[in-house]
Amino acid sequence: MMPTHQGSFRLFRFNGIDVHVHWSWFLVAVYSVSQRVPNYEAPVWALGEYLLLFAVVTLHEFGHALACRQVGGSADRIVLWPLGGVAYVAPPQRPGATLWSIAAGPLVNVVLLPVIIGAGWACRRAGLLDDNPDFARFLRALVWMDVSLLVFNLLPVYPLDGGQILRSLLWYPLGRARSLQVATVLGVIGGAGLVALAIWWASVWTGILAVFLLMQSWGSFRAAGELRRLEKLPRRPEFKCPECHVSPPRGEFWMCPSCRQPFDPFATSAVCPHCRAALDVTACPDCQTARPHRSW
Repeated sequence: MMPTHQGSFRLFRFNGIDVHVHWSWFLVAVYSVSQRVPNYEAPVWALGEYLLLFAVVTLHEFGHALACRQVGGSADRIVLWPLGGVAYVAPPQRPGATLWSIAAGPLVNVVLLPVIIGAGWACRRAGLLDDNPDFARFLRALVWMDVSLLVFNLLPVYPLDGGQILRSLLWYPLGRARSLQVATVLGVIGGAGLVALAIWWASVWTGILAVFLLMQSWGSFRAAGELRRLEKLPRRPEFKCPECHVSPPRGEFWMCPSCRQPFDPFATSAVCPHCRAALDVTACPDCQTARPHRSW
């Protein structure tokens, strides 16, 4: 399961985006800081290292969220938890919009790298590192941290950024459903590889991450199957979704909000044949966007 705001609290709000931190993050923070303390003469540097990791992950997720908004999508929440961060983004269901929303996260790490290296170079030129070996170790750790996050996120394993970028690129020649199927199959293979790596390394943390990736890939693979079945349904060419411009399928795929009975609003002028309730908003089965029925 993806993390939700349940079990977390809102840390701050910026530009209409709420940043939540899951309670378990603090347990992992205590463990991680304790593991890094021996690397420094002053333990406060280990704490600063983890706080900078928190900041880098947060900036990464804001890259996703702000890019999604730039292409007309919605993004209003970020959740930080022990396995990283998740920006809840809903870009328009177009390959280009999805590609930019995902690629903007790793691009933040690319931009940060020369900033960190430049800061280290400036500090060295100013002589600040000569008498402060902890500061030098701290800067090296920041570089390693940013590079590690960048490389790991670009692995072509769904749902990591690299896997989602691959899916967006495959969307152009293969279509929405088949591209997701291919990306998630590679995700399952990559997750299985991480399981083997976790066993080899005897790493519980890697094993937890691998299981998470496997679960997400398998769930998305099943969703891709549903998308393929949806794509094969007969359509109503006289209507178009105002968001993705795809014609709706023929059939009772919508639920009446009043009597909870399925019906086809495009066959009944958005009036439920069971209870005669009018459907003001119709959701698109393809892009999941709900718009006023009259706008179709």
